[in-house]
This record gives sequence, structure tokens and C-alpha cells, in this order.
Amino acid sequence: MSVTVRDATAADLPAIAAIYGHHVLHGAGTFEEVPPSEAEMAGRMAAVQQAGFAWLVATDEAGAVLGYGYYAPFRPRSAYRYTAENSVYVRDDIRGQGVGKALVAELLARAEAKGIRQMVAVIGDSENAGSIGLHASLGFRQVGVLKAVGLKFGRWVDVVQMQKALGEGERTLPG
Repeated sequence: MSVTVRDATAADLPAIAAIYGHHVLHGAGTFEEVPPSEAEMAGRMAAVQQAGFAWLVATDEAGAVLGYGYYAPFRPRSAYRYTAENSVYVRDDIRGQGVGKALVAELLARAEAKGIRQMVAVIGDSENAGSIGLHASLGFRQVGVLKAVGLKFGRWVDVVQMQKALGEGERTLPG
């Protein structure tokens, strides 16, 4: 499958909302329990893009959206300004075919080019082998597990924390 990764646009919002809505209703990768509206997703995307961060989509040869991902500040306090968190969601029928990896790889490249020094992945569900494996394959290391911090689908759900240094990472101070 040929995949193109590009900046998301408003025209991608119906597909983005559908992909995320499926994950909200059927997966523990997100702890939201009610799918946000397309308008809510538009607001989220605009906030990320207007702040100068990346919100991307992966498309097939016909232009159909296969998945999306973004990175945004890890936390709002200024001390975190060199740390970002990524999120990635792939259409359920094509998971495991490299779409997520293409998205995260491009997010990492863009974040590093922007001067981000640490990328964090906060992965819902310690049983989410796909997302954990995807991040590990790109050099993330597991740095922690928050046990039973979410309750979804009638069960306690862990959060796996993974991290990857970008560029000089912590070896030098930003210039």
C-alpha cells in the first residue's frame, strides 16, 4: 500500500472524526467515552495547527484518509516547552500495515525540526500491543505504567508512558 503523509485540512475532518469515533467507542487507546463531534475535532485540530504544531493525515493513492496523528505540548507550563506528546489513530480495517508508523515518523521529524527535545507517548491500555510496538520500533522506550487509572468498558485500564529523545535530547541545553 502506498501511503502519503501530509498536513490535515478541513476537508479531512469527516474522516478524522469517524476514525477517532470508532476508537472512542471500541478501543481503550483513548479514555474518551463519547465521540466528539466533527466541530469539536475541527477546534482541536485548529488549536494544534495555530500553535505551530503538526496535525497530519495519511492517505492512500485515491486520497482516502487512512489515519491521522498530531503532536502538541506535553503540558502547558513553560518548563515543558521542549517536550511534546504525540497521538495517532488509524482506521480499524488497515491497522498493522505501516500507516501509524509513517505518521509517527513524520511527527518526530517535524517536532525535531521545531526544536522539540523529548517526545512522549501516553498510550491507553497496557494491552495495546500495536501502539506500544509501533512506538518501540521508532526508538521510544517505556518509562512507566500508571496502573488502573482509567475505567472503560467495565474494566480498569492502565496507561503506558513511552519517551524518545529528539536531536540533542538532554545532552545539551537549547540555544
